[in-house]
Amino acid sequence: MSDDIREHIVECKGIHKRYLLKHAVNGIDLQIKKGSIVGLLGPNGSGKSTLLKMMAGLIYPTSGTILVNGREPDVRNKSRIAYLPEIDYLYGWMTVAETLRFLSGFYDDWQEEKAAEMLWTMELDGNQKVRNLSKGLRARLKLIAAFSRSAPLILLDEPFSGIDPSSRAKIIRSIIQQFDAAEQTIILSTHSLNESEPMFDDVVFLQQGQVIINDTAENLRSEYGCSLENIWEKVYE
Repeated sequence: MSDDIREHIVECKGIHKRYLLKHAVNGIDLQIKKGSIVGLLGPNGSGKSTLLKMMAGLIYPTSGTILVNGREPDVRNKSRIAYLPEIDYLYGWMTVAETLRFLSGFYDDWQEEKAAEMLWTMELDGNQKVRNLSKGLRARLKLIAAFSRSAPLILLDEPFSGIDPSSRAKIIRSIIQQFDAAEQTIILSTHSLNESEPMFDDVVFLQQGQVIINDTAENLRSEYGCSLENIWEKVYE
């Protein structure tokens, strides 16, 4: 099936990932619709980061199949997948502008004008050293790196981790502004549901490497009669 008529950008079938005797992902079947913003939710150790890394092609399933636009993801598919890890991978000795120039050299789909626009909207000084940025400003810089690409799939792993509420709100507004539903799909792993909940079209709850809830945000709020944050409390209490 050609990419332009494929309804799902990500298809996971019977995914398992083992590390020695530990099951990080334990039999996941999941489909992600094109043009959606998906919240990937769950406590630490539920398998969120492992699943995102497999979608990005950085690690491989022990068994099962993952397809992104009908193809198995791997490190050669950089033009189709933008991945923002939770870990801080930035070089402190570089300036903000040098960091973006450095990253642009790795990707054929880098959009210079978009990077410059986001630099302004994120209120970052291109001449400032990365090591002098607060954690919130470093998070904004990493987000610019992800959204300056034209990749159809954007994977964000805990982009709000340890970030103050004002910076979280700024980052979320930027994600919404930059999102192009006709061209892109976002899968976002987060614990910060209070601010991020309005973004989500669909929500996937993980527990012990398995999908326990997978539905639209609207359906879940209607079924439970409360917010996604309150549903989290009910599910993981």
